[in-house]
Amino acid sequence: MAIQKTISENCYVTKEGVYLFAGEELDTTSLMQFVNENRQRSMKYNHYYDLYSGNHDILRKPRDRYSMRPDNRIISNWANYVVDTYVGYFIGKPPKIALDDDSTNERLQDWLNVNSFQDKLSEVAKQVAIYGRSYMMAYQNENSETEIAVAAPDSSFMIYDTTIKRNPVAFVRYSSYNNQLSGEVYTDKEITYFGNDGKTTEQTNHLFGYVPAAEFYANDERLSLVGKIDTLVEEYDRAISQKANQVAYFDNAYLKILGIPLPKDEDGKTVLNLEQDHVLYSPSADAAQGEVDFITKPDGDNMQENMLSRLKDDIFQTAMVANLNDEAFSGNASGVAIRYKLLSMQNQAAFEDRKFAISLRQLLGTALGLGKAIGTVSRADVMKDLQIVPARNIPLDVENEAQTASMLSGIVSKETQLSTLSIVDDPKKEIDRMREEQAEDVRNNLQAMPSMTDQQKQDTESDDVDAK
Repeated sequence: MAIQKTISENCYVTKEGVYLFAGEELDTTSLMQFVNENRQRSMKYNHYYDLYSGNHDILRKPRDRYSMRPDNRIISNWANYVVDTYVGYFIGKPPKIALDDDSTNERLQDWLNVNSFQDKLSEVAKQVAIYGRSYMMAYQNENSETEIAVAAPDSSFMIYDTTIKRNPVAFVRYSSYNNQLSGEVYTDKEITYFGNDGKTTEQTNHLFGYVPAAEFYANDERLSLVGKIDTLVEEYDRAISQKANQVAYFDNAYLKILGIPLPKDEDGKTVLNLEQDHVLYSPSADAAQGEVDFITKPDGDNMQENMLSRLKDDIFQTAMVANLNDEAFSGNASGVAIRYKLLSMQNQAAFEDRKFAISLRQLLGTALGLGKAIGTVSRADVMKDLQIVPARNIPLDVENEAQTASMLSGIVSKETQLSTLSIVDDPKKEIDRMREEQAEDVRNNLQAMPSMTDQQKQDTESDDVDAK
C-alpha cells in the first residue's frame, strides 16, 4: 500500500484510502486529524448513498424560471438495482458459519441467532457494495453479554499500523449532534470516549485482548459497485431526461399560419396567444394562398435510444453484475447456460468471499475468544476451526444435477456423487441417513417374513437396539 497523503508526522493515508499510524500511542491531535479526514471522505460516501437511494444530482440542479422549454428531471435508479441484485446473489442465501465440535457449534448457532448475525452480515455486504467498505464491532451489553453491531464508514474507521501485517491499532466510531462531536476509540485494551476537539471524557478497559472490530471490503482497492458506475448513472439520468424534454417539446409542436388574416382585438393583437398556444403567424399579403400546418422537427429518437442502450450495457458490464431483465435470461435456459451468464458476477463474488472470510475469522475470533458467548475457547482455535461456506442465491437446476449424479454412479465415490447435488448440504450425513433407511427397510422386510419365529424377530429387534 503506497502512501498517497501525509496528514501529519505519524498519520498517513494510502492510495487505497487506508489510515496508517506510525506512533506509539494514538494522541488527541492524531485522532482529530483522522476524524477530520474521514469527514471529508464522507462527502463521497454521502454521494454514493444518494445514488443508491434515488436522490440524484440532477434533481438538485437549479431550474431556469424564464425558460419555456420542458425541464423534466428523470432518474433511473440503476445503482439501487445493481446493488440489490448483487447483494441478493452474493449473500441472499446466508453462508454457513460453523465449528467442528458439535456441542460448541450448537452454542455458536444459538449465539449467531440471538445476535441476528446473518441479517447484520447482509447489511455489511450492502454497505460494501455502496461505500466500498463496512465495519462490524463486538461489544458487551449491560448484562456482560457479547453482541455485534454494524458501523458505516461515513461515521467510523479503522486505523492500522505501518508494519507489513497492517495490524489494527484502533477502531473509531463518532457522531455529531447540534455541532457537538462525540465518539469512542477502541484499542486492544481500552475504550476511550471523546468529545469536541477529541478531548477524553471517559476511559474504561475491555477484556477482548484485541481491537474488537473488523473491516469488511470486496477488494483491496475498496472500490464499491456504486463508485464504479457513478458517472454512467448520472449520464443516463441526463440522457433520459433530455429525451423526455424533447418528447414534450415535440408534443408542443408549433402551428404555422401563413397568408390568412386572423381576427384582432381592440389593441390590434390577434385573438391567439402566440406564445402559450405555440403558433407562428404571418398575415403576409404576398402569399399566393393561405397555409396552415405544423412545423416538423428533426427526429433523433434512434440516436437517443442507442445512447441509452449503450449506457445501460456499460453500467452492468462495469459493475460486473448480470442484468436479470435482459433477454439472455428469458426462455428455458439450462443451469449451465445461466451459470455462464453469471460468470463475471460469480468471479467477483468468489473474490469477495475470501476477503469476507478473513474479516469474519478476525471478528468472531475476537468476540468468541472472550469465553462468554460459547464457552471457554481461544481466539486462535476459533480462527483455525471456523468453517465459512458461502452459498449463492441462484435458481437450481435439480433435474440436470440429478442426471449428472446418476451418471456418476460407480465411477466416483458415493460422497463425491452426492456432492454434485445442490439440495444435499452434507454428503457424509446424507450417506449415513441412506444407510439407516436401508437398515430399516431390511428390518421391516425380515419382520414381515412369515417363516421367522418369534425368537428370531426378538433377536432382530435386540440387534437394532444394540446397533443404536
